Amino acid sequence: MLRTHHCGQLTKANIGQTVSLAGWVDTVRDLGGILFIDLRDREGLTQVKFDPQVDPKMGEQAARLKLESVISVTGPVAPRPAGTENPALPTGQVEVDATGLEILNLSETPPFPLDDEGGDKVNEDLRLTYRYLDLRRPKMRRNLVARHRATKSVRDYFDAQGFIEVETPALFKSTPEGAREYLVPSRIHPGQFYALSQSPQQFKQILMVAGVEKYFQIARCFRDEDLRADRQMEFTQIDVEASFVDREDIYRLFEGMLKKVWKDVLGTDVKTPFPRLAFSEAMNRFGVDKPDVRFGLELHDFTELFRTSTFKVFSGAAASGGAVKALNAKGLADATQGELKALEDAAKALGAKGLAFIKVEGGEWKSPIVKFFTEAEKAELTRRLEIADGDLIFFAAAAWEKACAILGRIRLESAALLQKRGKVELRPDDWKFLWVVDFPLMTYDEEEKRYLATHHPFTAPVPEDAALLDTEPQKVRGQHYDLVLNGMELGGGSIRIHQPALQKKVFEDVLKIPKDVAENRFGYMLRAFTYGAPPHGGIAFGLDRMVALLCGTSSIRDVIAFPKTQKGQDLMAGSPTPVTPKQLKDLHIKIATEHHG
Repeated sequence: MLRTHHCGQLTKANIGQTVSLAGWVDTVRDLGGILFIDLRDREGLTQVKFDPQVDPKMGEQAARLKLESVISVTGPVAPRPAGTENPALPTGQVEVDATGLEILNLSETPPFPLDDEGGDKVNEDLRLTYRYLDLRRPKMRRNLVARHRATKSVRDYFDAQGFIEVETPALFKSTPEGAREYLVPSRIHPGQFYALSQSPQQFKQILMVAGVEKYFQIARCFRDEDLRADRQMEFTQIDVEASFVDREDIYRLFEGMLKKVWKDVLGTDVKTPFPRLAFSEAMNRFGVDKPDVRFGLELHDFTELFRTSTFKVFSGAAASGGAVKALNAKGLADATQGELKALEDAAKALGAKGLAFIKVEGGEWKSPIVKFFTEAEKAELTRRLEIADGDLIFFAAAAWEKACAILGRIRLESAALLQKRGKVELRPDDWKFLWVVDFPLMTYDEEEKRYLATHHPFTAPVPEDAALLDTEPQKVRGQHYDLVLNGMELGGGSIRIHQPALQKKVFEDVLKIPKDVAENRFGYMLRAFTYGAPPHGGIAFGLDRMVALLCGTSSIRDVIAFPKTQKGQDLMAGSPTPVTPKQLKDLHIKIATEHHG
């Protein structure tokens, strides 16, 4: 070995020992001809002293070293002179007096600082182009370690619970009713394609039919989707399925997993059981099915109050079966015109024609719409929204789900503005876990004129609602559940349909999937279910999102070693790239090039 110790290991107990260290040159300080180099490896820093009077040749070599060069040094451990100790470092009481130096590799000058503060100021594309340098930064290294510990914690937990880790194929068949897939052409079956697996969903259900009973996998998944800070084209799921379970079993199982992960990675005790919110309540109170409940600013329904209002926007929405919603952004009456314009733009992006609001300043309600309100309406608004001076009231009048979504977005934007003003505290370590349950099993698609599965077509209905499948499918609740943390969906799953007759009914009678299409896509599953499929259910957790929350970062790219950009590019390796004509010929593919004149 090139080293006897790592660079975060030496303490006063090692004084007098001759040691060998190896690592990267982190900093260089020249103090009157004596060089002090902080040598860094994965575990930490150690100060190394090069005295040219001890070895002039070695002193000359050390003076030529650039930052990030890789070296090996040998020498005795000595106490640092009084007053020069660094209590912030585990090795801050000692230094190594170098008696030997080997330059293993000289480095060019890095294109950006490799400390956390300097690196964070650099354009992300530059960091991704030199990802091998970016990953040397302490923060990025901590993120990788946190991901490792979280993954190990998950594996240890499910092993202790009697689960078996089973790998499933990455190459699957195309199921185009879901998210867009990556297609892989087959060389030996011309004109036919595999699809990269979006999730192991069907395989894990087959494993239940196979009698595995308790399966889990740290699974790589692929979706050809537009990217953003919390989405990548290839991502990792904690995928789990179990037989002979109900929803309560799944809740307990995953609350236990998260409790262990948070304890193992952060040393934090998570309180269980987690609260539960029905989908309809989450939408009504927070305007979204993944609510951030670290702060208030809840939505209130005023549809009945304004049903007979002279303000036609509100009464018209109520008359057409829609909803009138309002929220009080308490303390935000000082919002600037620019901030209000940004809020209005956010509402319009969700389909609103505008954003009605009332500023309450100096005891006066300031808004063009106030003149339409009766005293009784104003009194009811004041009572339910607890309106006081300095408040800003927002309204949305539209179809129920749209009205909820509009104010749900405004709620989040208002919280961000209030946080800037110090009036709302959104601590990333204020862990507010909750289950969102009782989703509608089906939603009606106006374009296709048929029902679509809200989650996926294998989700079982809530037993007491099953009879409504024939008459009012939109009222059927599914045994689907999402785990939400601080406004981010960590994972979701469901209890599955395990009876062939019910699965066939959902496919053909409710979802109107033609029999031949159902046979082509899911025939093997339907046949498997005829051979004694047990009741089963499961869930898939986003490992990347979970680790991002553990690390306190808003971007999952910060916790993935080699992520793609938002344009789907690997800037370091330079992919995607064209391929050779021979490769295309082998795959029986021709590129159709469009010419735009």
